[in-house]
Amino acid sequence: MSAHIPATDADSRRVWAVVGATGTGKTALSLDLADALAARGVPAEIVNGDAMQLYRGMDIGTAKLPPSARRGIPHRMLDVLEVTEDAAVAGYQRDARAAIAAIHARGKDAILVGGSGLYVSSVLYDFRFPPRDDAVRARLEAELEADGPGALYARLRQQDPATAARVDPRNARRIVRALEVLAQGRETHGAALPDRPVLWHPATRIIGVHVDRAALVERLDARVQDMWRAGLVDEVRALREQGLERGTTAPRAIGYAQALAQLRGALTEADAIAQTQALTRRYARRQVSWFRRYPDVRWVGPATDAATLADGSS
Repeated sequence: MSAHIPATDADSRRVWAVVGATGTGKTALSLDLADALAARGVPAEIVNGDAMQLYRGMDIGTAKLPPSARRGIPHRMLDVLEVTEDAAVAGYQRDARAAIAAIHARGKDAILVGGSGLYVSSVLYDFRFPPRDDAVRARLEAELEADGPGALYARLRQQDPATAARVDPRNARRIVRALEVLAQGRETHGAALPDRPVLWHPATRIIGVHVDRAALVERLDARVQDMWRAGLVDEVRALREQGLERGTTAPRAIGYAQALAQLRGALTEADAIAQTQALTRRYARRQVSWFRRYPDVRWVGPATDAATLADGSS
């Protein structure tokens, strides 16, 4: 795959990216940006860059914008997976880029919005993913079943310490994938931004939304409380009937894993909420660190006038 899409008339259309930590107001700013662009004669569509919003039915815990609140602006890459399916970044990259190309072919700008660092980066930059080897993967998964993730993680730490440092020792799926790549004699991409990232589309503008840490923590803690009040546990109960616990990605999502534990009786509601708050705060710190490494990002507050961002778009 080349670093840039082929030069066509669609190159006159832009890719906008609205990135940042969860709870910073990216969604609202993306809607305002789309409206501001439309006011300048540049219609736009929004492309989801949140890995968990790919799942149908995972709405409350992902803060997914309901259709009634989308202001008539088309949204792509939402509700494209069942909760029993894996969310794979390589597949997301292919599909999101295809969605952007289709938006450009319709004469519109594309606004990529989300906080899943690797997913967003896979679209914006020249990320290339190693191939899969089903036989190696099957062998590693058999070892995982027999020995647990600890033994495989120890091997990864020995063979590729840099990648191991970025992988949660409990994330068996990522551990297996990293070892699968290494077994093919390749270097892992390490789920990290390349040292010298090259943009996929030449006409890309990246907007980072920032909120001071103290204010963000307060906002995130309240957001988790609101999710429980809005019926997250009932949402998870319904998703269980659709096979949520058979999935490998969806049931591990922050909030969903804790609501499942509450339904099983392993956590009280208070503990489930507190654990979700702590994990959300930690995740937000990782997001800030990830996006701070982006070159040429314009950092703004959530209340920034979108019209100033849209200036010079045409």
